Amino acid sequence: MKSALSSLASSKNLNQSPLARSILLPAFVSHRTHFVPAIRRINPTPANFGSNISDHRSLRLKVMASTFNPEKARAPPAVPLPTPPVTKFKIGLCQLSVTPDKERNIEHARKAIEEAAEKGAQLVLLPEIWNSPYSNDSFPVYAEDIDAGGDASPSTAMLSEVSHRLKITIVGGSIPERCGDKLYNTCCVFGTDGKLKAKHRKIHLFDIDIPGKITFMESKTLTGGESPTIVDTDVGRVGIGICYDIRFQELAMIYAARGAHLLCYPGAFNMTTGPLHWELLQRARAADNQLYVATCSPARDSGAGYVAWGHSTLVGPFGEVLATTEHNEDIVIAEIDYSVLEQRRTSLPLTKQRRGDLYQLVDIQRLKSQ
Repeated sequence: MKSALSSLASSKNLNQSPLARSILLPAFVSHRTHFVPAIRRINPTPANFGSNISDHRSLRLKVMASTFNPEKARAPPAVPLPTPPVTKFKIGLCQLSVTPDKERNIEHARKAIEEAAEKGAQLVLLPEIWNSPYSNDSFPVYAEDIDAGGDASPSTAMLSEVSHRLKITIVGGSIPERCGDKLYNTCCVFGTDGKLKAKHRKIHLFDIDIPGKITFMESKTLTGGESPTIVDTDVGRVGIGICYDIRFQELAMIYAARGAHLLCYPGAFNMTTGPLHWELLQRARAADNQLYVATCSPARDSGAGYVAWGHSTLVGPFGEVLATTEHNEDIVIAEIDYSVLEQRRTSLPLTKQRRGDLYQLVDIQRLKSQ
């Protein structure tokens, strides 16, 4: 073997052996004389250079789209992002303390909404279960008949009055709702005319058991909702989830496919899951779907039976935290700029890069309605 390698490497064999030449020289090079055609140089001026890159990128995306069928990754196909009624507006996140006194809770929420509006908020978000202690014992006692309205639902009557008077949109956190013999954890959305625009019943009930940390079973008293909720408002198309709903990315993906600009999650994560997952999940939902995510928690009461984590937050479409707070009572005012949505989606064209040939998210409700 040594003598063979030595022989192959000799100058004599390099010059004479066809085998050696085919191994050691590139395929397009021969031992004969050859000519290289001249290459015309293009002066990469900024305009020319940028245009070439843009054209090349667009071509690649078209080729990928024709191969991967990204439109088939959503069934029915995703709705194009609608033009929002406003480009920029302020949102107010009212992180409220909650007590056993229902009348006090309602009046306290009213004042917080008014303060947020005074600071320029056109959309105000309240916490999960803001009119009642968060407990299975309290839900039946504090529950309201939202459909009946008036005296049967003083919490939503207040939201309706304030939204109309201040000409703002209110995503009213959530309250316990009684409907027949069932109880729900329900979020009501009121428009600037004071009318109820949408009602979301918490779809995924908070049933968890972390040994030595926390056990809670909402299903002992509450019934899960049966429909995703997306609503067109004066500040854009908004998808609604309540607390535990945020853990299920499929719901957020459905909202994005329906053209949502913003997802609102009133929630009350606890002292075990809050530090681990609260911000993480918000940023994941925002980054995955390239839209805004707003959350609102009750303020922390260390003496309560259920202790909320707090940290109400607004997250941008790149998964960046735009505004947040700690655990005490607070009103977070932040700006939402919908023009950023298109910028982010152009920089990361995920909708054009999905593999419809490999996977698909099915929106059963939309599919049945067709």
